[in-house]
Amino acid sequence: MRELKNHLYDQVARIGKAVASPKRLELIELLCQGEKTVEMLASQADVSVKLASAHLKELRLARLVDTRKDGKYVLYRLASTSVADLWVNLRTAAEERLVELQMALASIVEHGDDLQGVNRADILRRAAAGEVLVLDVRPENEYAAAHLPHARSLPVDALKKRIAELPKDIPVVAYCRGPFCLMAKDAVELLRKKGYQAFHLTDGVAEWRARGLPVTN
Repeated sequence: MRELKNHLYDQVARIGKAVASPKRLELIELLCQGEKTVEMLASQADVSVKLASAHLKELRLARLVDTRKDGKYVLYRLASTSVADLWVNLRTAAEERLVELQMALASIVEHGDDLQGVNRADILRRAAAGEVLVLDVRPENEYAAAHLPHARSLPVDALKKRIAELPKDIPVVAYCRGPFCLMAKDAVELLRKKGYQAFHLTDGVAEWRARGLPVTN
């Protein structure tokens, strides 16, 4: 019986070992945005293709990541939405318990406090009614994979050139990949400098889905 129990715990520990790496956690967060090639993941995580491949191999061995062939390319994806939930829950637990993480996050979100206590379903309702503009500032391919309902795609890299397309008579709520992503922060800073009433929604698609709210594919 002890041998069986040891085996059971060993199997669960495989997941813990697989996510016990900052870069593997970042790769999981990136894959929460949709399928990506190893080259794309390496670029976005700022590591070599060789190192990204090694990390992805460990995630595959733990059954957290799957692959599929698309012509000459291999696309990586999360094995299921439960892996995204694991990332959100792990990160949330760390934020609740680690002061160092709380302080680091506070330095990222300058205008997120304005949305604290705001019901996410209310943001959804107001977006549907045209009372607020939800702006997805991630790359277009990530928006195409999944995005918040009623959100408009305008990648942060293109925002400066196309900012005049946005209405100034309603608030803008910008979001990106989640609390650790800086794209929405940069977008809000630019929007406020141009006279927009802009706010930073720290939720990404994974966080939004984890709250039980709908996501558009």
